[in-house]
Amino acid sequence: MKRSKAYQNAAEKIDHEQLYSPGQAVELAKATQVTKFDPTVEVNLRLGVDPRKQDQMVRGTVNLPNGTGKTARVLVFATGPRAAEAEAAGADFVGSDDLIERIQGGFLDFDAVVATPDLMGKVGRLGRVLGPRGLMPNPKTGTVTPDVGKAVTDIKGGKIEFRTDRHGNLHFIIGKASFDKKALLQNYAAALDEVIRLKPAAAKGRYLRKVTFTTTMGPGIPVDPNRTRGFTEDDAAAPAA
Repeated sequence: MKRSKAYQNAAEKIDHEQLYSPGQAVELAKATQVTKFDPTVEVNLRLGVDPRKQDQMVRGTVNLPNGTGKTARVLVFATGPRAAEAEAAGADFVGSDDLIERIQGGFLDFDAVVATPDLMGKVGRLGRVLGPRGLMPNPKTGTVTPDVGKAVTDIKGGKIEFRTDRHGNLHFIIGKASFDKKALLQNYAAALDEVIRLKPAAAKGRYLRKVTFTTTMGPGIPVDPNRTRGFTEDDAAAPAA
């Protein structure tokens, strides 16, 4: 695959044989941007789980303490007072049958979906459209709830959702490259703590097998998977090696 000159220059700054501390990785992510816009800083984890087995699926949500750097577009399936509650909380799209028809017609201009329990019978018809995109409401992630106002507020305030793919990889964002180093480290620590907390009892051997940071369209930065505690303050003050 032919890479751009900007990508190649960025990749030359990274020693792919080295495992960087989280703080060093954040510094490198900020220094290896290849886009003209403010890129997102992303984290990819390889977990020691078999997601084909239901008891080893890792799925959850976390509120990033410093937000994501973008305001998510939230669609809510609700009617009556709950629809009004969703609108008051800042939902971008609120409705029921009308929204189902729009989505069936190809409308997908949103980042998260919330639904009240009474409408899930109808929303279930959208499983083939929303499911593969990770947008299907689910009570385990707080997106099927009667308290739609809180759900909308949480998502717009920096709540992210993560789920292992069929290969045992897990992906989430920790903010924008323009965030300061400490803010990105705090977001990473919050997300990592939740992933570790959700370790399946059935998972055997090493749980965190590989950690990689990257920015949008940028090269991957290998991170030490053993650095899971106490790195926020130390690494925030230390320069990258």
